[in-house]
Amino acid sequence: MDWKLFFSTFLLVFLAELGDKTQIAIVLTSSSSGKFWETFLGGASALILTTLIAVILGEFINKTVPFNIVKILAGILFIGMGFLILLK
Repeated sequence: MDWKLFFSTFLLVFLAELGDKTQIAIVLTSSSSGKFWETFLGGASALILTTLIAVILGEFINKTVPFNIVKILAGILFIGMGFLILLK
C-alpha cells in the first residue's frame, strides 16, 4: 500500500470537509434526531459512496483523457467556480 498517498488523500479530504455544508448538515441532523449511530452511519456511508463514484470517474478520465487536458479543465472549472462564488 502506498501510505504516503493514503495519508495525503486522507489529510486533503479531512481538511476540505471541516466546516463545510455537509458537516453542518450532519451536526444539525444529529442534534435534532439525537440518534448518534444512525446519523454517523448514514453520513459515513454517503461520504464513502460519493468517494467511490469520484474514484471510478477519476479512473475513467485517467484512461481516456490526457493528463495535461485534465489539468487545464480542472483549472478552468475552479476558476469558474470562484467567479460564481464571487458573484453571489
